[in-house]
Amino acid sequence: MDTLGYMFIFVGMGSFLISAVGLVRMPDVYTRMHVGTKATTMGTLLVLLGVMCIEPTWAVKLILLAIFILLTNPLSSSVIARATHTDGKTLNYDELK
Repeated sequence: MDTLGYMFIFVGMGSFLISAVGLVRMPDVYTRMHVGTKATTMGTLLVLLGVMCIEPTWAVKLILLAIFILLTNPLSSSVIARATHTDGKTLNYDELK
């Protein structure tokens, strides 16, 4: 069971790496927001699942933490998108080229 847990943690860390590269490479706020929330949410959940496989006695706390992350990450993404839109930022496709 430990090996499966370490594999989940490794894949979760890979998701964090993809998120970090995406935050640097994406051209505007909206795409960065997408990468910053989707990949980190999946990475965090995979790491929590890996820890749950390694240390099953922490399962209840880790499940509560995962629920909290699933509820707050999309909300923060929505707040960032709304603030960006309210500030007047538009997606200019000419700047992307």
